[in-house]
Amino acid sequence: MGKKQNAALNVQRKNRRKIIKVTAQVVVLAVVAVLLANAIFDFRTYKEPDRAAWRQHQGFIALSYFGVGRTGTSKLVSKSQLDAQLKALYEQGYTTISQQDIIDYYRNGKKLPDKALYLSFEDGRNDSALFAQPLLEKYNYKATFLSYADKMGNSERKFLQPKDMLKMTRTGYWELGTNGNRLTYINIFDSEGRYIGVKDEGELTSKSNVEYYNHYLMDFIRDENMIPLENRAEMEERIQADYEAMNKVYTESLGYVPGTYMIMHANALGSGMNQLVADANTEQIEQLFGMNFNREGMAFNSQDSDLYNLTRVQPAPYWSTNHLLMKLHKDQGQSMQFVRGDKQQADKWELLGGAVEFSDNRFVVTSPPSQAGTVYLKGSEETDVTVSAKALGNVVGRQSIYVRYDRTKGTYVRLLLENNSVVVEQKRAGQAPEELFTYSLPKVEWGEEDLQFDKASVYTKEQTQAGDRDDENEYPVNILGNRSLEISVKGHSVSVSVDQQLILDQQPVDVSIGAGGVAFESQYHEQNEKDDIYDAIFEDVTITSESAGGDRKLLFTNKPSGLTGVLTGVQRSLNRAVDWAVETF
Repeated sequence: MGKKQNAALNVQRKNRRKIIKVTAQVVVLAVVAVLLANAIFDFRTYKEPDRAAWRQHQGFIALSYFGVGRTGTSKLVSKSQLDAQLKALYEQGYTTISQQDIIDYYRNGKKLPDKALYLSFEDGRNDSALFAQPLLEKYNYKATFLSYADKMGNSERKFLQPKDMLKMTRTGYWELGTNGNRLTYINIFDSEGRYIGVKDEGELTSKSNVEYYNHYLMDFIRDENMIPLENRAEMEERIQADYEAMNKVYTESLGYVPGTYMIMHANALGSGMNQLVADANTEQIEQLFGMNFNREGMAFNSQDSDLYNLTRVQPAPYWSTNHLLMKLHKDQGQSMQFVRGDKQQADKWELLGGAVEFSDNRFVVTSPPSQAGTVYLKGSEETDVTVSAKALGNVVGRQSIYVRYDRTKGTYVRLLLENNSVVVEQKRAGQAPEELFTYSLPKVEWGEEDLQFDKASVYTKEQTQAGDRDDENEYPVNILGNRSLEISVKGHSVSVSVDQQLILDQQPVDVSIGAGGVAFESQYHEQNEKDDIYDAIFEDVTITSESAGGDRKLLFTNKPSGLTGVLTGVQRSLNRAVDWAVETF
């Protein structure tokens, strides 16, 4: 009898264990299901700000990113770069505002947050939504996602489709906008003055030879003599048809027309273009949209701005976080807390102008607008010094290394890298800088994919026959540089190597230029007419001094060594491989 009871108890125990096990499994599965659902269906939602607390009426800044990539390209900012920039804005108190907030501000006199930010992403790319979404959630930021109407239902994989856009808007983090119906160019001439005519984006297989062009809505369609091929009524009918096509596509695919318009191309409407064409656009825009960001290059919109002539800044992929903050400070006038990065490294340097951020094996010196940004190594006052570094700032710009820099006397020896040329100069007390040596470096290779197609303009027949507008400019402003520099001063001479090749050997230096410190400097070049702020990037920096007896002393280095250096190289190779796979597949 006892054995039967024990057997029964064993069965009960087993059943209880099964129930507990099954229950635990169900709970685990439920948790996993919730996590997957949140990941797949975006259950996270935007938390609306307390608009009743808003008191500011001066205006807002507008930032619009062309696109976001995993590690960035010449045209796309990287996810980490976007994260760093949004983090800096978030920590300084910026709050994002919606399209309706802007309309209420201008039409109904409603207030804005103390630091108001309108954030947007242009061009309708899949990767922009993919990489920006987690960051919007992280900072509880709202953004506008802009697309082209002719990409709705398009088979091109890189563009987001209507069902995905509608899903995004349901989270509250996103609103929708548009860059227009399509990207089509008119009145095209090549660099030899040959007439090409009208081409869609996909038909321009080579843009490097395109010299003069305009966007589809920005002018009359003209012949090879720049004489209009259409009369006023035909031009107005063509422009109206393009807006009507946009209206139809968005209404059918989304159920409504997005409220924000960012016309292509910026800075043209009402600025030098044919007034009849401008009027035809303005009529359609004001009927179809709630606002138009007509301009690009200035971030701040004041209370006196026009809803249909708003302005935004497109942060370039090569902008550091401090570059963006410097630009906003310039445009808005508000004080900014620039990022310093690695505090242990930063404390070794004195900032003389601009801003500097230290991170791992590099630091970025950002210049103030039209001025020089400079950092000075504390305790580096020596006579015989060797400095080596990789200079990775844009080719178009000025990156400098100073040795024997006596800030009291104003004396120094400087190595300047400017527009792919090297200049070595010395400065004696009370004298102007004196050039000792110049050297043109081997050409920097760059591809058509790096070309910024941003020269749309109004022009004449005579201008098209004059050929290339930029013959004197060998490099576009967005091409990244990569030069290994070394400068060494010993006794009364200076030597310089570039990319491990000695280009200057024991050039005499004035005997009056004695001991001094080491500094790094950044300054923009006048070729970049749109941006007078510059980032000088210095990587793998090593600074040593040498005594009269030949003993060497390490003053500073951020160069990784041993296993750290190997792992850094492996990570870079892996990133390149993954980026290739993402772009290819």
